[in-house]
Parts: sequence; C-alpha cells; structure tokens
Amino acid sequence: MDLKITGKRALVLGGNRGIGQGIARALVEEGVHVAITGRDAGRMAEAEAELKAARAGAEVKAFAIDLADTAGLAAFAAKVSAEFGDIDILVNNTGGPGYGGASDRGIAEWTSNFNEMVLSVITLTDALLPGMRKRGWGRVMTVVSSGVIQPIPILGVSNTLRNALVTWSKTLSAEVAKEGVTVNVLVPGRIDTERVRLTDDAVAQKEGISSEEARRRSTATIPMGRYGSPAEFGALAAFVAGQPASYITGSMLRCDGGNVRSI
Repeated sequence: MDLKITGKRALVLGGNRGIGQGIARALVEEGVHVAITGRDAGRMAEAEAELKAARAGAEVKAFAIDLADTAGLAAFAAKVSAEFGDIDILVNNTGGPGYGGASDRGIAEWTSNFNEMVLSVITLTDALLPGMRKRGWGRVMTVVSSGVIQPIPILGVSNTLRNALVTWSKTLSAEVAKEGVTVNVLVPGRIDTERVRLTDDAVAQKEGISSEEARRRSTATIPMGRYGSPAEFGALAAFVAGQPASYITGSMLRCDGGNVRSI
C-alpha cells in the first residue's frame, strides 16, 4: 500500500531507541524525512546512522532535548523548523517514570513526571500545531501504554499520567479535525524494548523471582505467546500517519498481541 507520505517531515520524540526508533524507521522506509530526539548523544548518533542506512537518500537529523525543560520547548520547536523544516507528523513518545504503585510517591515526583510526560507533550504540540493547521495537513500521534486501559500494578504513576494524554488527545482531535489534522493515541502492549526488559527486572525483584521467570510469566498472558517488535509497532504508526488513514482521528489504536482483555 502506498501511504502517500513521501517527502513529509516528521519529528519523533525518543526516536533514538526502542519504540521510537521503530516508528522512525517505518516512516523513513515510507520516504518520510525524520528528525529524532533523545538525551544520549552517542545513541542518537548511532540511531541517525542506522536510519539513514534504512533508505537511500533519507534525510535524518538528530536533536538533543530535555523534555523536563518545558519552558524551552517552544524555542526547540522553532529550532527544528528552522534547521530541518516544517513538521507534518509529530510522534509524542516520552520515557516512563520510576516503578512502583500509585501511593506514597510524593508531590515532587508527581510534579516532575507530569512536566516531563504530559506538559512537555502538550507544549511541543501547541508549538507545532499552528503550522499543520495552516497547511491543512498534519498528524499528531501520542504513544502511551496499555496501562491506560488495563492498569499495570508496578506502573502507578505511568497509568495515571498517561491517561491525561488520552483525554487531551481526544479533546484536541475534535478541535482540528476540519483542518486536515488527525490526532490519535497509539497503545503498545509488551513490545521487546529496553524499557520492557527493565520492567521485567522490576517485577522479578518485587516478587523474588528471576528476570527470566518474570518474562516467561508475562509472555504467558499474551495470546500470541510472545512480545511484539518495535518494527511491528512502527508499522502501525506509519499507517496512521498515511493518507489512507485520513479519516481516523480521536482514536486509540492498540498493538498488543491481544494482551488487553477489554474490547
């Protein structure tokens, strides 16, 4: 299928590893020029080279960013537009908070994670959205977690804050729908990334079992019997970014191997 997005420009937060890099690669393979962000300069350089190698002539550029610095995100958006070009596709993909439940986390932890995971996404989207609306075409995709549907016990802060992005995205989608901009939420299940492996380690430590046993138990709950790959999740994002998906907005789309039990 021709997704008809060749030549579009995308900004993928966290595009230097894991799910973010899977999305960035899928977009590059569709002919999209992609800017990626991250904090690890070495890993960003590696990811930039890997993405350029994925498609001849691909334009890929890495930008360092600290999402906790919400006051500087408008200037960051202006820098990306000036150095890379106007952004047509924005993929909001932030890191996760520390492990644990929802109680006794402390106001400072809640506040810092809200700024980095929620306010950063809203601020950056607000900075790039006017250009999309003016051009009459845009895609805003926000990656959350299956915990927004089926809370994950060890991810109390993530479950809570990512749900704020779900309702924000739904509200925003109705505001910009007539201007050719779609706004959707992408929900990964157990995708085989460094973050998921760390989660398995955290579960193992909490329950006094090995990481291998924690992973085995987790895999056993998935109808497909395995973790997904970043490439599989990236394919979903690429389709949602494409022209054939122009009537999909205000939706949550899951890629979880059937793990979430609700319809």
